Amino acid sequence: MTELDRVARIQHDWQRERPDLDVTPQGVIGRLHRLAAHLTTELTAVYEKHGLGEGEFDVLAALRRAGAPYERAPGELAEHTMVTTGAMTKRLDRLAAAGLVERRNADGDGRRRVVALTPRGVSVIDAAFTDHMANERRLVDQLSAADRTSLETTLTRWLALYEPPRRG
Repeated sequence: MTELDRVARIQHDWQRERPDLDVTPQGVIGRLHRLAAHLTTELTAVYEKHGLGEGEFDVLAALRRAGAPYERAPGELAEHTMVTTGAMTKRLDRLAAAGLVERRNADGDGRRRVVALTPRGVSVIDAAFTDHMANERRLVDQLSAADRTSLETTLTRWLALYEPPRRG
C-alpha cells in the first residue's frame, strides 16, 4: 500500500464520499495550510526565547525597519503589521509595560503621537531578528536551491493576485 500524507488521506476520503467533486485543489491548499501551521510553530519558538509573542515581534520589527529614530505613528504601525488599531493598542500596551517602546509626541508636532523603540527595544528586536533570520534560513534550507527559487516565484505570482505589488 502507498504511504499517504494527511492531506492525501483526506482527499481519498472525499473522493470516495463525493466522487462528483474535484478535490485536487485541496492538495495544494491543504498542504499550504498545514505547512503554515508547522512553520508558525517553528517561528514563534524563536520569538518566545526573546520574551515576545508573534504580534510583539511584528510591531518591534516594523519600528526597527522604519530606521532611526525607530518610530511610527500608531495608525502607520497598524498598516505595516496588518492588524486593527484595537489590536495594535493592546500590543503597544504590553510592549510599553515591558519597556520596549514608548509613546510620545512627535518631534516638532505636539499634536501628533508616535510610538518609538526604546534602547532596550532596539537591543531586543536586533537579537530576536538575528535569531529569526537564522531560523528561517534553517527552515528554507530543507529545500534545494532550485526548489526555493521555484517556490518563491510561484508564491510571489499567486500572492500578487491578492496583494498587488507596489513600487519600492
